[in-house]
Amino acid sequence: MDKLMALKAFVETVRCGGFSAAGRSLGVATSSVTRLVSSLETELQSVLVNRSPRQVSVTEAGQAYFTRAVAILEALEEADAAIADRGSQARGRLNVSVPVEFGRRLIAPHLGRLLERHPQLEVNLRLSDDVVDLLGERVDVAVRLGSTLVSDDVVSLGVGEFQRWLVASPVYLARNEPVDAPQALLAHECLRFDYGTASQRWQFTAAGEVQQVAVRGRLHSNNADVLREAALAGQGVALLADWLVRDDVVNGRLLRLLEPYDISPGSASGAISVLYLPNQRGSRRVAAFVEFLRELLAG
Repeated sequence: MDKLMALKAFVETVRCGGFSAAGRSLGVATSSVTRLVSSLETELQSVLVNRSPRQVSVTEAGQAYFTRAVAILEALEEADAAIADRGSQARGRLNVSVPVEFGRRLIAPHLGRLLERHPQLEVNLRLSDDVVDLLGERVDVAVRLGSTLVSDDVVSLGVGEFQRWLVASPVYLARNEPVDAPQALLAHECLRFDYGTASQRWQFTAAGEVQQVAVRGRLHSNNADVLREAALAGQGVALLADWLVRDDVVNGRLLRLLEPYDISPGSASGAISVLYLPNQRGSRRVAAFVEFLRELLAG
């Protein structure tokens, strides 16, 4: 028995719900799939699938074996891709983690350009504002905004920068005191991004002078677009990335405040970085994504 082919036949049978469909997926005869799965069951001395005239269903033992078989096949596929990825062309699966709104607004609309340029590249784009564990979550490359602090066993590569703008809607500003200095924010509802801390200080820098304001507000969220929507609805003052609110400011839906200042939450920077593990050095897949992102951020 070809064990690798038997694993593939079993996995496709479970996924497709039948031997015939699995055969079509694998490009082999139904009888071959049936024989391979039966041989696997004989070797394991366990029934993996229940047969009936109309359908095939996985047994409890089969489900447990299916999970492990999928992991084995994926690991083998990744190993093959890792070797092939050292060639002249980007090929194979690239697992990318990006912040939610950054991914939706800046990357997703242009992914076609990356895929057209690299026809052998497969992209799995994961949207998350959490700091990901590259090794544990099997992420090839992650995009991080505003911080370059990483461990020694992770490569960090700067690809661009952004600014944070202080914004509020005309409706909100019309019914509240003007924001003409950083300390004026103490009298305002500040819409805060949730960094996992109860208090938050916004830092204002101008002409070499730094001020910090302990802002307060009843709404905080771990999603930047939630804060943007709240600002548009006149619920307060928000500190948001320029790429997120630029169109709103241009169209007058939001007004930019305290423009002479460089503003950040605490000491966070405006860096846009890509992170990857040292064993990804030389990867054509990672290099293709970095090149794509740099072009995108350059406009």
